[in-house]
Amino acid sequence: MKQLSHIDNTPSTPGKFKMEKSYRLRFHSPLAKLTFWSFVFLGLILVFFFRSPSSSPPAPSDLSRRSLRTHSWGGPAWEKRVRSSARVRSEHGISVLVTGAAGFVGTHVAAALRRRGDGVIGLDNFNDYYDPALKRARQALLERSGVFIVEGDINDMALLNKLFEVVAFTHVMHLAAQAGVRYAMENPSSYVHSNIAGLVSILEVCKSANPQPAIVWASSSSVYGLNTKVPFSEKDRTDQPASLYAATKKAGEEIAHTYNHIYGLSLTGLRFFTVYGPWGRPDMAYFFFTKDMLKGKSIPIFEAANHGTVARDFTYIDDIVKGCLAALDTAEKSTGSGGKKKGAAQLRVFNLGNTSPVPVSDLVSILERLLKVKAKRSIMKLPRNGDVQFTHANISSAQRELGYKPTTDLQTGLKKFVRWYLSYYGSGKKSSQ
Repeated sequence: MKQLSHIDNTPSTPGKFKMEKSYRLRFHSPLAKLTFWSFVFLGLILVFFFRSPSSSPPAPSDLSRRSLRTHSWGGPAWEKRVRSSARVRSEHGISVLVTGAAGFVGTHVAAALRRRGDGVIGLDNFNDYYDPALKRARQALLERSGVFIVEGDINDMALLNKLFEVVAFTHVMHLAAQAGVRYAMENPSSYVHSNIAGLVSILEVCKSANPQPAIVWASSSSVYGLNTKVPFSEKDRTDQPASLYAATKKAGEEIAHTYNHIYGLSLTGLRFFTVYGPWGRPDMAYFFFTKDMLKGKSIPIFEAANHGTVARDFTYIDDIVKGCLAALDTAEKSTGSGGKKKGAAQLRVFNLGNTSPVPVSDLVSILERLLKVKAKRSIMKLPRNGDVQFTHANISSAQRELGYKPTTDLQTGLKKFVRWYLSYYGSGKKSSQ
């Protein structure tokens, strides 16, 4: 910024800055005027050239993790793939656009929908928040089952409009988001781009569709923020976010309310509680604990003030998928048409958790037994980066309205994860970053 420091010396108040007398321009001759206007026109031409869309794109910034670039799409072959993937194969099936389909939850949900005969189209930008190779492997897994993932950004309205032009989606499963509590301190704008602007983009295309689809989307247990009352209930206050990630998810819930109220969109928000399992996210504790323990590295075990226990309501991926599908199946139709509301529409929010918080130290003990290695534990104070001390879900509403009933305990779920991890990465030799 040093090269720009001279700008700060220019007064901000108009009329107070006076040029030295010797630098004032005087147009005493036609030649001087011609020279002056020649420079003006030359400057305008240069400005137009460098601002022209045909010029080279600017160098990527730290926002490249958001994958703002839009990949090629369109054409007869592309449309044929989209229609084939979205084709319903069961009598009472639905046609679903799954955003974030190459993500952890998105992959499992898309695969489950496909298995039961629903039409599924995925959308993902394959950003590099974590190893894109893992996302590509999930993509290959889905494509083997017949699910096509369109590569593009959820803020690309031209792409979204084209998808809705090609397919009359009955439902949208919106799972695309910038995840992670700690990364928000490094790249806050990526959360605004994905979790707020991205949600608005999805809602905009849905409210203008005819017919409007029903929408189920991923909120987060992080919206409970600094609440101390447990277990967390959907009726509890959610106005004390402890992280920017939590704040964007809370903002998403308010935005959903607005679009439901104005446009008649049927909206169901799902507050996930610490989802884990095969094909999971490398930034999650259970995942990088496994990696570091196999490599003999120490792992951080956080504790709260006064040696307080840090615990999480770990929820196995298969249980989360059942909740997602139940939310889709019980979602009522949107009531609007062409962007105009015709009646009250369904608006819901549910906790999807396991109802059994487990101390992180117990998680490590389970991994020690499954991996047959002794963890090198490094006890550390819980940092002030947005992490909370505990999470615990009250799932009575989901049980009552969705028939949601988690069945996988942490021991069983971690056993399945470790089996997958060792199969995919080996015994720590293959990088998981």
